[in-house]
Amino acid sequence: MFYKLEVEDHVRVEPRYFGLPTREAIEQQLNEDYVGKVNKELGYVVAVLSIGDIDDGVLIPGDGAAYYRSQFEILVWKPVLHEIVYAVVSDIANFGAFVQVGPAQGVIHISQTMEDYVTLSKSGVFTGRSTKRTLSKGDECIARIVAISYKADTPKISLTMRQQGLGKLQWLEEEKRKKENLAKKPAAKSKKKGGKK
Repeated sequence: MFYKLEVEDHVRVEPRYFGLPTREAIEQQLNEDYVGKVNKELGYVVAVLSIGDIDDGVLIPGDGAAYYRSQFEILVWKPVLHEIVYAVVSDIANFGAFVQVGPAQGVIHISQTMEDYVTLSKSGVFTGRSTKRTLSKGDECIARIVAISYKADTPKISLTMRQQGLGKLQWLEEEKRKKENLAKKPAAKSKKKGGKK
């Protein structure tokens, strides 16, 4: 889920930015220090949106940088357990599918890709035995986050597509069309019966 956060921090501006106006130097330093980084409390920092109040800089003897207490807004993405997300398959391995979820990468175990017995072809495509549904690199999906682990620098995100309303977008469209067709059939039968009376 995406969040906009207001942060107050002492920004350590390195000497290479001293020639820039203060606000621009702080913006450069914030982009370098925050954007693209992962923080367990904040999540994935996507962008620095704006910079608010900036206090006067402080120099600390022995440190060549300047410190500015600053207020700023950042855009972050933090995975939430049981959240339904849009995902794109980025790779297929023998144990599951790697998917891009927002700025992060997650994995869907082979057993969680569909309600079917799934095999992996030599061309790197998962295929359901009964349904003949396929899942391959580049496919767009709707999945649900079932586990998040923060043991490593980058959180590990596990997802499932084995529930109603989840799966490859093409499968969901096919199911929607089938339901619409089934709904039309009883209505057509009742009109025929009504016309014979």
